[in-house]
Amino acid sequence: MQRFTQGFYGYVVAVLVCLVGVGIFLLITPQSRTEHIPEIDFSIDVANMRHMAPYQVWSPEPVPAGWIPTSSRATNTKGVVTWQLGFATAKGPDDERSHASLAQSDEKPAAEFANRMANTDKATGNVQINGVTWQQRFREDKDQRSLVRLLPDVTIVVTGTAQWDELSALAGSLKEQSKLPS
Repeated sequence: MQRFTQGFYGYVVAVLVCLVGVGIFLLITPQSRTEHIPEIDFSIDVANMRHMAPYQVWSPEPVPAGWIPTSSRATNTKGVVTWQLGFATAKGPDDERSHASLAQSDEKPAAEFANRMANTDKATGNVQINGVTWQQRFREDKDQRSLVRLLPDVTIVVTGTAQWDELSALAGSLKEQSKLPS
């Protein structure tokens, strides 16, 4: 017995015992093959934004089919009111989801906010969505597409790794929310 616990043979036996233990653990541990994306309810942030923002807030109504809202953050920093809303898009033909987000703010200058959210200041063209012109931007190294709309009192950016048609669906779902008294 002593020759199996010392030297090279002892090392081999110890490694084999560990591998058998790991194999048994992997066999008896339940494996989940289903997707789990935590979904949030952003209606509270919409209501808060309607009270706090000095501009008309834009919110998706309805959220595109199959999309999952995953994050929402409303801030009021030194009088600049910003809201960012993130989504996992519907599954595509490759059974994968992409990321898309909506960002809006009254930050001035508006172009700086748009450039920061889009990660680029280079416009690649314009697109009409529901009769409204949106500026298209693309950052190839991050595979990030963005739609930018500059309004007099708010800048809206729809951006992410989602394809143009998905971002257009989110931009097309945006509805202006009425301001609520503070």
